[in-house]
Amino acid sequence: MNRPAPVEISYENMRFLITHNPTNATLNKFTEELKKYGVTTLVRVCDATYDKAPVEKEGIHVLVNFREH
Repeated sequence: MNRPAPVEISYENMRFLITHNPTNATLNKFTEELKKYGVTTLVRVCDATYDKAPVEKEGIHVLVNFREH
């Protein structure tokens, strides 16, 4: 399945990267893409479609939406 390319948005001193939601099967490629853009914090605003542990193992902090608690 083709997914749209990430979109980077800057506002004042902040940068945001809008991406598709990965699955466990695509998580390695997704994490590499995040690292390429220098992502340090990931805010998950969709339903969980992947395990956040491998992302956090790569040094990227994952914040989850309130429905996952």
